[in-house]
Amino acid sequence: MDGTVALPAAARQTSRPPAGRAWLLPAVVAAVYVFLLAPIAIVVLAAFNSGDYLRFPPEGFSLRWFVKAAQHQPFVRAFEYSLRLAVLATLASTVLGTMAALFVVRYARRARDLLRLLLVAPLQFPAILTGIALLIFFYATGLGTRGMRALLVGHTLVALPYVFLTVSTVLVGFDRSLEEAARSLGAGPLVTFWRITLPLIKGGLISGALFAFITSFDQFPISLLLISVGNTTLPIQLFDYLRFSFDPAAAAVSTVSIVLSVVIVVLIERLVGLESIYWGGPR
Repeated sequence: MDGTVALPAAARQTSRPPAGRAWLLPAVVAAVYVFLLAPIAIVVLAAFNSGDYLRFPPEGFSLRWFVKAAQHQPFVRAFEYSLRLAVLATLASTVLGTMAALFVVRYARRARDLLRLLLVAPLQFPAILTGIALLIFFYATGLGTRGMRALLVGHTLVALPYVFLTVSTVLVGFDRSLEEAARSLGAGPLVTFWRITLPLIKGGLISGALFAFITSFDQFPISLLLISVGNTTLPIQLFDYLRFSFDPAAAAVSTVSIVLSVVIVVLIERLVGLESIYWGGPR
């Protein structure tokens, strides 16, 4: 005998799907993309409507609602306030999330799973519950109930898990021998982190910061409970506007927010390249 084993005919068959079902997966993927992108497309098209009311399909093409939105001072103030708040929340959540990821991945032992669960807890609960908890906390401690400080704490709380998860995933596959080589050559802990660790985890850090910015800029439930009089974020201002006016100016403002998100992604691609944003470290 030559040692070979004859396999049954059924075992030699490939696992390829029948030719009649080859269209099923592309159809499902296309349906998912349509489901996700159709609302965005409808909002953008409605922003260029020449009619007097927010409707789809649009009656014609016009830019007058963008002009009206730009001249509407509550929208302008809300946009500036949301942008400033999102930048501060992104900076805070990026620093805290990166520090938390370094500690949990490298130094935590027995409490690692518990710490990871606590850090991602804001993603597991509805944002409205988090907002209510923060409101009660600020009332109980007397730290101030509403305003920029409360909003910054709330937005940082819900944005931090994105930074923590992305940076942690990069650190799991991180080659620590590079840090050890730098330390053996005389580099201190701060120099090693700045020149070795930080450039290698840059992809996850930038990705987490991007998610944090978008999460803060578009945050509605927490902002609804923690805003103060005269300091309104853009989502809350849009909500108030639509209660009394149902014209395409709201769609125009929403389109500007969509364009802002796209611009951020393009800038990242131009500056660092989206290929650097992945979970496995440098390729």
